[in-house]
Order: sequence, then structure tokens, then C-alpha cells
Amino acid sequence: MLTVWGRRNSGNVQKVMWAIGELDLAYQRRDVGGSFGQLDTPEFRTMNPNSKVPVIQDDGHCLYESNTVVRYLASAYGYGDLFPGDLKIRSLADLWMDWQLSTIDRQLGPLFMATVRTEPYARDPDKISHLARKLGESFKVLDDHLAENPYIAGDQFTMGDIPLGAAAFRYFYLDILRPDLPHVSRWYDNLCNRPAYREHVMIPIGHTPEEWLALEQEGAISL
Repeated sequence: MLTVWGRRNSGNVQKVMWAIGELDLAYQRRDVGGSFGQLDTPEFRTMNPNSKVPVIQDDGHCLYESNTVVRYLASAYGYGDLFPGDLKIRSLADLWMDWQLSTIDRQLGPLFMATVRTEPYARDPDKISHLARKLGESFKVLDDHLAENPYIAGDQFTMGDIPLGAAAFRYFYLDILRPDLPHVSRWYDNLCNRPAYREHVMIPIGHTPEEWLALEQEGAISL
């Protein structure tokens, strides 16, 4: 049985769960992280010394780092489909998966912290505007790419769509100004029609009072 450690509202866990859904794999998921805690236990640190989710175990093989996990699952269970058999197509999927980490994640993370993970009274409008403008410029790069490609790696949905697709849900969820992104919007609308995306990514974002407290205790925010 494939086992996943991580809370379902974690963006990085959602990448893995979406891949599992696309591959129709049997799994069990254990809630850890956020208000569930347990990341600093000896048992969890044995699996991931960085104390972060997601972590998977598959037939005794332990793995973490969300994009790596997506690649592994796609290669093991979706070769030729989610994991393209054509090297050039696969290299495009890899390129944009890395770009999600190097560019989008580094910009979306601070913006997410400044909005969703900051209580409304403490939010800085100027900071949010600046972060949103920078992130919008990066999404325009993606928009230019998608002008000539239905999906990230070309004509078919692949693992390359998963990291950026998970980020896109959060980007379009935020109450911010966005540039005109017709091609990203078309691609995003197509993702929204995928059952696994709706189940594992399109879930409520926000925090209960208990979750605010847990985030403060984790050091993720300062109340």
C-alpha cells in the first residue's frame, strides 16, 4: 500500500495526491503537519530529517520533496502517459517543474504568507501589491508558453502540469490584481475539469482559529 504523510490542504501534498488521483492508485494518507503537528517526532524525522511534508512510502521505498515524488509516481505507474516516453517531451515537463520551484514557488510563497496566512488586520497592502505584481510577471512568462501549447509539455497532460497546476489554483484563489492571462486561464479551466484536480487541489483555503494558533506555534506566522 502506498502511504502518504501530509495534511490535505498543503500545496505540496496536493501535488502528490493529484498525481495519485490521475494514476488511480490505492493509497492511505496520514494527517501530519499544520494543526496536526508530529513533524518533529523521531519517527517522522527518520523518514524526512527536514521535518516537512509530503513523505511517501511505496513498497518500503521512502521519498520526499514533492516534485521528486510526482516524478517517481509518474515514472513508476504512468510511463508513456503522465511520464512521457519521448525524451524531448519529458525534458519540457522537467523544465517547467523546475521552473515552478525556482520561480513561482519563491514568489507565491511570500504572497500566500502575506495574505492567507496573515490575519486580515495585519496585512500590508503595499507589500501584497508588490508581490502580486512580480508573480503576475512570472505568470505572463507561462502565458506566453501556453499560447502555443495546450499543456505544459505540449499537446497532452503530463506530470509537468501538476506542480504549476497546483500553484495556479492558489494564484487564482487570492484576492489580488492579476494581468490578463488568456492562455493560462484556458489551461487552468481545463485542469478544473479533471476529477482528480477537483478532489485533491480545489479545496478550501483558509484557517480556523485553532489553525492560526498552530501556525504561530510552528513559527510560520507571528500573531
